Amino acid sequence: FFMERKTQVKINRKKLMLAKLRKSCSCTPGKMKNTIMGFFPVLQWLPKYRCKEYIWGDIMSGLVIGIILVPQAIAYSLLAGLKPIYSLYTSFFANIIYFLMGTSRHVSVGIFSLISLMVGQVVDRELLLAGFDLNDDAPPGLGDSSLGNNSQPNTTAFNLTIGGTSVECGKECYAIGIATALTFVAGVYQVLMGIFRLGFVSMYLSESMLDGFATGASLTILTAQVKYLIGIKIPRSQGHGMLVITWINIFQNISQANLCDVITSAICIVVLVTAKELGDRYKHKLKFPLPTELVVIVVATLVSHYGNLNELYASSVSGAIPTGFIPPKVPCFDLMLRVAVDALPLAIISFAFTVSLSEMCAKKYAYTIRANQEMFAVGFCNIIPSFFHSFATSAALAKTLVKTSTGCQTQVSGVISAMVVLMVLLFLAPLFYSLQKCVLACIIIVSLRGALRKFRDVPARYHVNKVDTLVWVVTMSASALVSTEIGLLVGIVFSMLCIIVRTQQPRTALLGQIQNTSFYEDDLEYKNLSSVPKVKIFRFEAPLYYANRNYFLKSLYRLTDLDPNLEAARRKKYEKKEQQQLKKGNETAANGLGMEETIMQLVPKQIDFQAIVVDCSSISFLDTTGVNTLKEILKDYKELNISVLLACCNPSVIDSLKRGGYFGKDFGNMQELLFYSIHNAVQFARDLN
Repeated sequence: FFMERKTQVKINRKKLMLAKLRKSCSCTPGKMKNTIMGFFPVLQWLPKYRCKEYIWGDIMSGLVIGIILVPQAIAYSLLAGLKPIYSLYTSFFANIIYFLMGTSRHVSVGIFSLISLMVGQVVDRELLLAGFDLNDDAPPGLGDSSLGNNSQPNTTAFNLTIGGTSVECGKECYAIGIATALTFVAGVYQVLMGIFRLGFVSMYLSESMLDGFATGASLTILTAQVKYLIGIKIPRSQGHGMLVITWINIFQNISQANLCDVITSAICIVVLVTAKELGDRYKHKLKFPLPTELVVIVVATLVSHYGNLNELYASSVSGAIPTGFIPPKVPCFDLMLRVAVDALPLAIISFAFTVSLSEMCAKKYAYTIRANQEMFAVGFCNIIPSFFHSFATSAALAKTLVKTSTGCQTQVSGVISAMVVLMVLLFLAPLFYSLQKCVLACIIIVSLRGALRKFRDVPARYHVNKVDTLVWVVTMSASALVSTEIGLLVGIVFSMLCIIVRTQQPRTALLGQIQNTSFYEDDLEYKNLSSVPKVKIFRFEAPLYYANRNYFLKSLYRLTDLDPNLEAARRKKYEKKEQQQLKKGNETAANGLGMEETIMQLVPKQIDFQAIVVDCSSISFLDTTGVNTLKEILKDYKELNISVLLACCNPSVIDSLKRGGYFGKDFGNMQELLFYSIHNAVQFARDLN
């Protein structure tokens, strides 16, 4: 039977684009209102806020996240190579801005270990290039808190142009200048991606690739914290192979380990891991997670202060953290040019983690997010805070899971968390003066448990999908052993290569008929299938395009045990040989033993089929090469009196065949070449026979 296609209405693309442009450029009060409401989603959901139903869950989750956020923010400042005050600024502003612009109700945006590591690597590199010594310990105060105040013990100064004025900038000033410039450029990239609707870029970051990237970066983070853990002073390695070089330096200087830091680290890790394991085991009985990090920090600070650990045992401490806010500064344009390339992977990773977590929460709690608006939200979470001495942010999985488990309903909880951080910024920050850096390193290392546990999942991952496991291993290895940026690039490229290779060499099969049915399946995979006399049914499980054309032909010839080109060449050669012998009048050679030998050499075994049915159900599209390939096999097999029939083609494949002239002039042969099921094609082939 033949199904008639619907007539497609031709769209005037020029008029359509002009209409869309006219609509987008028009400015009406209604459209302006919708634009503002869309840009600030808080204006849509906050007036509908169910106070009695939501408020207690939001307050509880906000307080819990705030309590967790303070010690993590102070700890992650080690990763970023910056003072703790800047981490607190980052956590405060990110929560406020995402409250106004985010579309996810549950995701927790703020300081994130992986993003802090990427920022820290750029900061360290630029400090080295500027001539600063990365190994100088921080002074007891904030020191060079604003541009123009060069009070660092590091004697190197760097001339920086701010607003047309050249000022001398010390180590800390230059470090935060690099971080804010990097953050600003990353935010601009994210906003531009939102304007041009490039949110689809995150689709190319597969789950296996992101997991491998996070695990490899976690190994780098762990390695960077070991020197604080045991209290040794070694150079901060930069460039490729940082992980290996750092471990070599650690073992070379292990004899200089500070016993006080080693004992403190051992106690803190035991307490933190034990508390985490108990929390995971009894989380269904706990209304909110135990604030273990905060307890450890408070106790460790008190012990360090009253035990004079810094003076007596030379244990490295955080130093003074000032209260209040430093006056805002415009990020330096000259520094933006230096870090423009580094900001791109930072922007992509920040957005990818935020959108993936937002989609996870939206799916779990049955609401929708807008990926493009998430791009704007994360972008402005970077752009605006960069004027207030903050660095790059992203959504964090651990805090998001805690947020959802403690009753969070909306982003009001983010405001509560920001208020907790604000209290620390205004009043409590100086109390952390005596906090040992090894305690912060312990908090960072224990927070990596989830990422490092991915190693235990490798066997299960391998059992599910070997290619995804290979992507995970390659990305993880490149991120850990080379660098995070190279690891990201390698992961993306390798993931795409795996897809290309899988389409270049897809699965192919000959099908047999399920007995007493009109269905057909792979003859090598299923038992009790019967072959169809005089008919070969070939399945190709991939799009047919220029990259896999040769594989398609080789597979077809191999499975059918017939190459039409070789067969045609043999027949022509045989005919030519026969004619030559007839011309010589050699009747003996033409009809006798010599002729039989010629036939044995030139003619293959007898062909046992007269039709080939190509199952196109897995062919999603054809390019020009694909259409020409099908036309080629149609012509080649026709010379051998073998019919080629196509079955189960989707409409786009049919349209490609029509445009390529596969069905002849005016599609006259279409009903004899195209069938809507394999069984119809097989019946037609039998009728032909």
